[in-house]
Amino acid sequence: MAEPDLTEMKEATVANATSTCDKRHCKEMRKDKLPPYLRDRERILYPRNTRALPKTPVIGGQPIEEETCMALRKVVFGSCASPPKVEWARTGLTLRPYGQSLAFGLRTLRNTTRGLVTAVQAVMLKHFLFKCDRQDVGPEILLKPSYDRQIEVLTSAISEIIWRCAGGFSVSTCPNVVSSVVPKAIVALPQDTSYLQHSLHLFEFNSLEDLEIFIKRYLYLFHDEGGPGAKLLLYSAVLSRSLSKIRNDLEDSKASILGGCSEEGPISIIIFILTGRASPHLHNGVLHVGDENTYVTVPQWGVLMRSEVGFLVHESDSNIGKQPGSRLKTPSLPIWVTLCLGHHGVLFNANRELLRNYHAERRFEVQYFTCGGSHATLTVDTRANETSGGSDAATMETADIAATPLEKLIRSKWQDALIQWNGTPVM
Repeated sequence: MAEPDLTEMKEATVANATSTCDKRHCKEMRKDKLPPYLRDRERILYPRNTRALPKTPVIGGQPIEEETCMALRKVVFGSCASPPKVEWARTGLTLRPYGQSLAFGLRTLRNTTRGLVTAVQAVMLKHFLFKCDRQDVGPEILLKPSYDRQIEVLTSAISEIIWRCAGGFSVSTCPNVVSSVVPKAIVALPQDTSYLQHSLHLFEFNSLEDLEIFIKRYLYLFHDEGGPGAKLLLYSAVLSRSLSKIRNDLEDSKASILGGCSEEGPISIIIFILTGRASPHLHNGVLHVGDENTYVTVPQWGVLMRSEVGFLVHESDSNIGKQPGSRLKTPSLPIWVTLCLGHHGVLFNANRELLRNYHAERRFEVQYFTCGGSHATLTVDTRANETSGGSDAATMETADIAATPLEKLIRSKWQDALIQWNGTPVM
């Protein structure tokens, strides 16, 4: 058998090396012709929140009775025969990447869950800005929370909403009245998310502290993207309020919370999350509406006390009758859920004294955020009201006609204010 020729082997090795170098050179030349964002794509670090919540199996609780389950679906969705809306089983209270711009925000698609998620967002902003132990930190840092702070605030917001619907905060509003009613919060969690409706178990709590510990243990069921978090929160809030009281709030035994709602959800669900009552009315207190012929009046229950988080509405220039009362327009804290031409968002200011000090309300900044990712900062100047006379009425009217819907919404609270957009809004 002939031995292989060493000269031929060396020539083959050199040829292979040359071919490899030629290929690498051609690849580098092609890479040089690419735009920078494609040429350096291997070095791009995409911001992602890679931390996952522990998925503790749901154990214990009382299985929901079939009668209660059917009544629950009827009160929420209007029927127990047809399947619930798909988006409610696939929308979680999902946080944005921590430590970055808009890290305070939730994210969700535009569907009938947007109103509820936006209301939760407003409650979270209250905790981010005004429930912080550190008073020497500016709003820029407070609105870029760490992962642990995000989890803490989301847990507190969910617990607070459920506790309020159970009547947990109504005792402190009447200091001279001693109530013997003990709030009972109910949390509905599934043991199998594939069959959520039939695997719900109910857990009862008589203290806010125990409720927060429990919510934090099973927070992944509320938070996970694509999970049933929005639906579980709504179910828990309704059961904590009780089905009979929800029917009284809606003022119609056949009405439902989501029946005939708009694209981003009904107003009643916003009022429910903010006040604990599913009232479809925005006015203060009780209005008695009747017929002049029969002299029969029917009470319409609106907002019974001043809310911590407010609500502003601008649907059209002629829709003046649906404006909220002062208990929603002037809340305890400068945070408002907004409804502007069918879109929900949050308007807020980081100064706790804004609505308490007349001088602070003369010129100030507000931020506008939606759970779709839009963000803008605006300056509101109300000093024009002090200096303008009748000669400027035509100018103010012209400015109002040219105003954007968001500016008109802001002027529903601060009439005739001058509004300036700061920087480029994120859409």
